[in-house]
Amino acid sequence: MDEAQEFDGAGGSDPWWEPEDAYDDDLPDYDAPIPDDLDKVIETNNLESVFIAERYQRINALRIGALADGHRYGGAIAEVVERSVRLELAAALRLSESRVQAMMEMAEALVHRYPAVLEALGDARITESHAEAFVSMMDPLEDDVRERIVDRALDLVQSSTVTAFRRALRRLIETERDQTLAERHEQAVEARRVVVENVGDGMAWLHAYVPAVEARAIHGRITSMAKAIRKDPDETRSLDQVRADILGDLLVDGDTSHLPATARGIRATVFVTVPALSLLEDEHPAGADGAVVEGVGPIPHARARELCGGSKDWVRVLTHPETGMVLSVGRDRYEPPKMLRDLVAWRADRCMGPGCGMPASRCEVDHTLAWVDGGETSLANLAPLCKGHHTIKHHGGWRIRQVAASGGAIEWTSPSGRQYVVQPERRVPVFRPADASDAPF
Repeated sequence: MDEAQEFDGAGGSDPWWEPEDAYDDDLPDYDAPIPDDLDKVIETNNLESVFIAERYQRINALRIGALADGHRYGGAIAEVVERSVRLELAAALRLSESRVQAMMEMAEALVHRYPAVLEALGDARITESHAEAFVSMMDPLEDDVRERIVDRALDLVQSSTVTAFRRALRRLIETERDQTLAERHEQAVEARRVVVENVGDGMAWLHAYVPAVEARAIHGRITSMAKAIRKDPDETRSLDQVRADILGDLLVDGDTSHLPATARGIRATVFVTVPALSLLEDEHPAGADGAVVEGVGPIPHARARELCGGSKDWVRVLTHPETGMVLSVGRDRYEPPKMLRDLVAWRADRCMGPGCGMPASRCEVDHTLAWVDGGETSLANLAPLCKGHHTIKHHGGWRIRQVAASGGAIEWTSPSGRQYVVQPERRVPVFRPADASDAPF
């Protein structure tokens, strides 16, 4: 067989090649998706995360290399070498030394303590802001607490907006530190104080370092009173201005007789969520969920029992110890709240707009399916929305719906057709009637 025959398949042997169009009929039709403008922004954002991760790796390599090659710096101690590296980086990048110092500390944390976070950043699964939030909240923790929650924190950071991640991680941290919460709170209370800070133009800040529950109650009361006053059509002051004036009236004169009757009758309102059966114990039951105050976070068990002991100044949300189902909300309050409104706010805790952190207490309760379109005033059709997201929903081209059997999740569909699901802070179990075929005769 000559060389030509060997390569062209002559002599009856099977050819080792096929014509270019031999498989054309077997290939399915495929139209590559055309990226829209939002896709291009997302792509750029993802590339930024990839390059930022690479930058942190190189900054850390530069620092390590300088420390290992100390003779170049005259045999200086590590602190001086690092400062020299910081100065050179600042000059080369045209940044301040303080900014470069923060970058070097971030690089060290990601490379040596949180490599999984650095990997997620390099894969564009998180942003630089997520990574910075992770490090800033995890680094100050005790070693044992950090080790217990680092894997769960990594799951959270990859599935949340930065604001939602901070909230969720803060709750996780407090839950892990719950056993020492009472002791830490008692020590912190010893530092309570009130400070005046002059700022010029005849004005000053009045700072009060007080227990968070009382601070939330104070702010909630003056806010409710201010809202009642601003209902007067002749009122021209802003909500912040009225709040400040009420605070002065209450603390300086102690007299609110000049206020409208609707404002004078308002008292502090704070939501306290606590597993019902834990109230029966003098000490916090091991393994049980802790008490939580809306907008504040976990509070000591003894304080929770005190607040739930019958005072009319607190809205008590008692939950089933296993299902979390709401058993009671103490609604002996001013108008509103309605029972349903309280439950809607308790479930969501925040505005149900994507990435929004506005507390539910400052939101409007919205009918997901508008009332005029047949929507019902029910838990399955209500959610708190801040004014901005309420406006977007009705006038911004977005559509929203409550996800069936989800316990309160909201699905937002953007004008471009993309969908985003916002989960509530707490879930209300969904109960269904038993199958008729299972019912006894």
